[in-house]
Amino acid sequence: MEKKGIRGDSVTYNTLCSSGRWSEAARLVRDMIKRRKLDPNVIFYSGMIHVFVKEGNLFDAVNLYKEMIRRSVDPNVFTYNSLINGLCIDGRLGEAKRMFDSMRCSPDLVTYNTLIKGFCKSKRVEDGMKLLCHMSREGIIGDVFTYNTLIHGYCQAGKLSVALKVFGRMVDCGVAPDVVTYNVLLGCLCSKGR
Repeated sequence: MEKKGIRGDSVTYNTLCSSGRWSEAARLVRDMIKRRKLDPNVIFYSGMIHVFVKEGNLFDAVNLYKEMIRRSVDPNVFTYNSLINGLCIDGRLGEAKRMFDSMRCSPDLVTYNTLIKGFCKSKRVEDGMKLLCHMSREGIIGDVFTYNTLIHGYCQAGKLSVALKVFGRMVDCGVAPDVVTYNVLLGCLCSKGR
């Protein structure tokens, strides 16, 4: 591309990543930052980090995050959501929680849901429940995904009575159960012979 006199921009690099050519994109990003002296912004970094995480390339995603911090580009909630998701998928919950705790912006519902899901998948449902309490204190209302994740987590842990209490809290908070909620609870009840 450069040989033909065409200079890439942030759209070019995001497109390379989206097409699965993330190693080439990572090389070009480093080139863009160093040689071309272009200053990528938070949208560029967040898009690249999201694609790297989606492609399973957490190493480059974390390195881009570090580069972003070094260049004094403040991450936004989308940056953190992508990284926390990648860390949870990779089973690095301690790092995901530390990143959550050190966020330079306010977490949103997606941030909480991502971490709750990570905890529940790792059989740390109590940690997920603590996050639900924390988000409630912060004024963020859980949605059906939040509650379904916790109910499923407690059912997987064999704690039907706690799952039913979470269900009661869900209804009390005005969150309407959906078909997933009932399927999880019915499956749990049946497995307990009830």
